Amino acid sequence: MNALPALALASLALAPLCSTQAIELSDQFTLSITPTIISDYRASGLSQTQGDPAGQLNIVLSHISGLYAGVWTSNVDFGYESKTRQEIEYYAGYYWQMTDDISLDTFYTQYEFPRESQFNQSDIQATLDIYGVLLGGKYVSNIKGPDYEDEDGNWHTGAQDEDLASAFIGYRTQLPAEIGFEARYEYVDYKDDVFFSDDGSSRPDYRNWEIKLSRDLIGVTWGLSYIDTDLSKTECQSFTGFDDLCGATLVASASKTF
Repeated sequence: MNALPALALASLALAPLCSTQAIELSDQFTLSITPTIISDYRASGLSQTQGDPAGQLNIVLSHISGLYAGVWTSNVDFGYESKTRQEIEYYAGYYWQMTDDISLDTFYTQYEFPRESQFNQSDIQATLDIYGVLLGGKYVSNIKGPDYEDEDGNWHTGAQDEDLASAFIGYRTQLPAEIGFEARYEYVDYKDDVFFSDDGSSRPDYRNWEIKLSRDLIGVTWGLSYIDTDLSKTECQSFTGFDDLCGATLVASASKTF
């Protein structure tokens, strides 16, 4: 659900774009610990916290060869009768720095949700960075959406045992005044119809986009993102149970890497 672990690793590897630090355990291993506070945890454009703030923590152990493994966690809120309030991700991958301007990051992630194991899933992701142009995608298996009751008292069953595939294109660079810039456009496909409109039509896919500015100041990386999707309120309601979790929003964040 979340792509931040890979982005955090990339920010460490792409040192010219940031001033993050890490703990050198030896000549071969480096440990980085990154706590983050964010005003709304959004995954592929959809809020995972009912639009509320989240506290997140990413810990990654990387080897000089490019191999790495880590754990990432965040609070979540799926509303209604959901018992889980935490998402935990365990991931491992390989970061290949081909040249100073070309890199490839591939990794596997296992997602776990305490007290709601039916939401557990896994995915494989890859990101190719060519002179700041980002090309990537992911494949997720065993997607299970939450069951929920609508305003009329009718119960709906979320997507069960579905697969998801997505692809994105983006661009990352550094602007004047040491301001980081990143833009992304993602296409997400659930394979089967899971988004339903008022007119009775339905579709399996949607699109989301993000524009983000960031800057290091007083030892903290500050970020501000504009995030939106092409889902209508009705389509958002049919998928998440709420109509206000998929629209345009500004997301502020603050993080520090040790």
